[in-house]
Order: sequence, then C-alpha cells, then structure tokens
Amino acid sequence: FLPQVDSANAGRVLASDAAVFLKKSGLTDLVLGKIWDLADTDGKGVLNKQEFFVALRLVACAQNGLDVSLNSLNLPVPPPRFTDTSSPLLLSGATSSDLPWAVKPEDKAKYDSIFDSLNPVNGLLSGDKVKPVLLNSKLPVDILGRVWELSDIDRDGMLDRDEFAVAMFLVYCALEKEPVPMSLPAALVPPSKRKPLSVPGAMPLIPSSTSTKDSHQSLPPVGILAAKTPLTQ
Repeated sequence: FLPQVDSANAGRVLASDAAVFLKKSGLTDLVLGKIWDLADTDGKGVLNKQEFFVALRLVACAQNGLDVSLNSLNLPVPPPRFTDTSSPLLLSGATSSDLPWAVKPEDKAKYDSIFDSLNPVNGLLSGDKVKPVLLNSKLPVDILGRVWELSDIDRDGMLDRDEFAVAMFLVYCALEKEPVPMSLPAALVPPSKRKPLSVPGAMPLIPSSTSTKDSHQSLPPVGILAAKTPLTQ
C-alpha cells in the first residue's frame, strides 16, 4: 500500500494523501478520524512507515467489527480491504456477487412478514416505520444507528424488503452479543444490490457524506432513533 500514498518515496505519508487512500476502505469519516488520531502518535499530520502500518491494521480491525483501539492491534484479522484494484492485498477469488447471502431463507421469510406488517409504501419503509422495531430490541442507540446506516444500502432514507432483512439480521446478531461491523461484509449485501463486476472482498457501502447525492434525503444514522417513543409492539 505504501507506494500508492508515498509517491515521493520519502518514507512518510501526509494526512491529505492518507485521507484519500483510507476512504477507499469504505469506513465512515468518524471511524477514519479515530484511526488517524491513534496512528499519528505525535500529532504532526504525517505518518511514518510504522505509523502507516498501524493505520492499516486499525482499518482491518474496524472492517471486521473490532474496536478501533490500540488493544485491537494484536488480534488476528484478515488484511484490510480497499476498492483500489491495484492493491496487492485485495482478497482474490470469488467476487462478492458469487457469495451466498448470509440471510437464510427461513429467516428471510420471518423478516418479510415483519416488513409486510409495517405497511410498506411502494415496497419501501420509511425510517419512522422502522424506528419502533429497532428500538424494540433495546439495543444502544449508537448500535442501532450503525444498523440503519449499514442496511440503507442505496442511501435513500428508506428500506426495501432486502435492506430490512439486513437490518433485522444485524439486530439479531447484536442481541447475540456479536459486534455490528463498521462496514457491511460482502456476504451480507443482498444479491439484488450486488454489482456483477464488483471488487473482490467486502464492498464498501458507506460513501463519504460530502459526495452522497441523496444526503439531503438520508436520515442521519442516529436521527431516526433520537425520539424515545413508547413502544406498544
């Protein structure tokens, strides 16, 4: 990775160059900011080779649902994944379009019945309709915010049947004390949302907030959960 961001071969990486590169990981700006702060130990806005490798390691931790902290550096994780096809560490082999969907058919049927009971309009549920279901899980609001952010794959502020199934799958994982990932694993992307010639490995599905064409429509991750409405379900 280093030659891609250290074009001058100076053995160091500037913040501006690193930011462009790290965004290809598909992680949110908030997470990437935390990664930079941990890696840039002296706060100079420049990473040396060792610090850059720390940043890459933290990216890999975040992509696999681990905490972004120095304690995670010693945990075994696969290499970080980026959308740059020239990267030597991209996972080779099957593309994500070939992966079986992680949502099992019997679970999908269960999630579909919940989806239909919420009176979708044109096959879509608004955040207001999904919010009580998410809150009913009693999970922390920040976790539910991440569930929403990951499941609203096309960033339109609504969930279709497949996106709702992803949200329910993530909620049930969290209830089983499994960490909610920072970016959506390739196996969780519904087949209907997969691109035929996608980059191998996980598909980063969280665009930067500045480039999101629907950002004015999308609900902020925690925004749909802010109102503590009494639940009757």
